[in-house]
Formats: sequence, structure tokens, C-alpha cells
Amino acid sequence: MNDEVTERMVIRGTPERCLSVLTDFERYPEWAADIKAVAVDERDSEGRAKRVTFRAAAFGRSTSYSLLYDYSRAPEELSWVQTEGDLTRRLDGTYSLEAAGEDSTEIRYSLVVELRVPLPGFVKRRAEARITSTALRELRARVEEADQDQPLAEPR
Repeated sequence: MNDEVTERMVIRGTPERCLSVLTDFERYPEWAADIKAVAVDERDSEGRAKRVTFRAAAFGRSTSYSLLYDYSRAPEELSWVQTEGDLTRRLDGTYSLEAAGEDSTEIRYSLVVELRVPLPGFVKRRAEARITSTALRELRARVEEADQDQPLAEPR
């Protein structure tokens, strides 16, 4: 049985800016503390990253995983499924973006994690909650940066 964890946050920034930050995968190591390296392995016909490999810190060690992104519901939703992983069997998720006022976005991050090594349920739930809350806090900080003149990928 797989449990899904969901976290929500309102971010000062348009849905377009939020999606732009979310899809600028090569820059994740600049603002997502646990992400150490990113490689876009494949792009779709519109030039968007389709298959992306990440190296991240997890459970006190380094882990690698590849995600296949789905833009079929963009710009309201960005979803992915794991295609490869050394510590995880499944790392599937969705960011849902909804305008929340003139210049804000409510983002709902849903994640399903299945580890290759079994962990007690409470440890797994704590790790899932940490992943989602940290990801949203770091995303908010990046989107809301005072110095927003940094070039970001154009939302596609």
C-alpha cells in the first residue's frame, strides 16, 4: 500500500512564475538544499524537460533517481513518475497551481514514496512530510526572492 502525502502553501508570485521556477530543473541545486546535481536527459517536442535525473541527499547518503514529467495539464499541474531510483521504487508526485489573488499562487504538492528498504511507518511519514514541506518552503523562497532579475526558464 502506498500513502500519499499532500502539503499546500500560498506563494507570492504568479502561477506562471511558480511554474517557471519549477521547470527550470538545471537551477534546482542553487535553491533546493538537498538537490546536489540535475541532468535533463530528454526534452519533449516543445523543448521542455521530459526525463530528468537528480542526485540528492537523503537519509544521510547520496541517492539518484530519474523522473519522467507530464505537462498534459500544464500550466495548472506539473506531474511526474519515477523511472529509475537507487533508494526509491516510487517517487511520483504532482504540483497543482491555482491563482490565489492578484499576485499569489496556491500550490498543492502531492507525493507518493515507496522505498526499496522498508522503514517503520512513522519514519516514512516523517520523511515524506519533510520532503514536501521543505520543497515548498524552498520554492517559496526562490519565487519570492527580492532580486527577481535572475533569468528563469520561460514557462512553456
